[in-house]
Amino acid sequence: MALSDAQKDICESDARFRVAVTGRRFGKTHVAMRELSRFASLHNNQLVWYVAPSYRMAKGIVWDQLKGRLKDLRWVEQTNEAELTMRLKNGSKICLKGADSPDSLRGVGLNFLVMDEFQDTDPRAWTEILRPTLSDKNGHALFLGTPRGVGSFSHEMFTMAKETEDWNSFTYRTIDGGQVPDKEIEAAKRDMDQRTFEQEYLASFTTYSGVVYYNFDRSETVRACSGQPDIREIHCGIDFNVDPMSVSISVIEGNTINFIDEICMRGSNTDEVCDEIKRRYPNSRIVMYPDPAGRQRKSSAGGRTDISILQNAGFQVQVRNAHTPIRDRVNSVNAKLKNTHNTRTLFVDPKCKQIISSLEKMVYKPGTSVIEKDGELDHMADAVGYLVDFLYPLKTDFDASTPQRWAFTGNNNQSRRWT
Repeated sequence: MALSDAQKDICESDARFRVAVTGRRFGKTHVAMRELSRFASLHNNQLVWYVAPSYRMAKGIVWDQLKGRLKDLRWVEQTNEAELTMRLKNGSKICLKGADSPDSLRGVGLNFLVMDEFQDTDPRAWTEILRPTLSDKNGHALFLGTPRGVGSFSHEMFTMAKETEDWNSFTYRTIDGGQVPDKEIEAAKRDMDQRTFEQEYLASFTTYSGVVYYNFDRSETVRACSGQPDIREIHCGIDFNVDPMSVSISVIEGNTINFIDEICMRGSNTDEVCDEIKRRYPNSRIVMYPDPAGRQRKSSAGGRTDISILQNAGFQVQVRNAHTPIRDRVNSVNAKLKNTHNTRTLFVDPKCKQIISSLEKMVYKPGTSVIEKDGELDHMADAVGYLVDFLYPLKTDFDASTPQRWAFTGNNNQSRRWT
């Protein structure tokens, strides 16, 4: 597939370090494959890496496409599916890696590196591990990602690249990549709120400040929408193993979510929450949207997982394989509160005091994109977010696990691991 003019600008830059921040579906994977192939073929015996925030993402985003591309060119001598590596006929080697396994990134010298979706990678993966791998061979690096807020890692790298010798920065809208037709972008605009659309499709860095759910308006969002206990079907988001246990209860009417009830139970557990839901809605079909961590987490003496408890209670369970980024859940809720056409499709009954408080009062830590958690409001906000994000996700280009935060345990002589 031919490169768009914007993609050519990125690929043809001779800067040693390139930072490209673009809208979603710009064609970053196409650029990554082109550059991986080019650097591996420039000279013999090159070591070229593609690094995503997680190993799973690396495999899901680029492996099959890259493998097909190089085999079509008849460049591949050997492929290792288990290790996600390809050795080319000229002796060069292309390896796919995940930044969620820091020890696997050490002890090599690289000729070229692509860091894809770098905005979701802990900055220390670059500064402490990957940057040194480029030193002895004077290696090059290409950073590809979408914007995060002002002050985030992606913003800092983009700004530095504009001001530093031998670096270059690029920012392009989704439409500049030539991958997505205008009508699709307009459809996305209808589904999103204005700030999210500008960030995700116009590649605009957002200033995170003030309230998290900025599209919440008590006068517009809060209205009487309570149903009766014989409602045919209810949809519940639940945040497990927290105090209070938090459940958001809603009915769906077309494209509209009406939160009609909530459950906040202190010193409780998943079994007791299930009993309370069935007590309130004995005649309803109940669909649950839980925290994905409930697949492994056990909160009962019998060793049952939280999700198995929901299933054994007779509830239908809809759950992702892994968490989506908190930012995506927040954006999904804001888009339902009000999209770019000023349409509201999320409403809350006045009796849902905790849901209203969480949407109205949650704020960012000053100068950051990190949500200030108080142990009360954030649990109910998560219960709302799990439901909304599952039913109305904004991020649909791939389903990949969110990288864990980076923390080191032990002293300098011990191995490093994620915690």
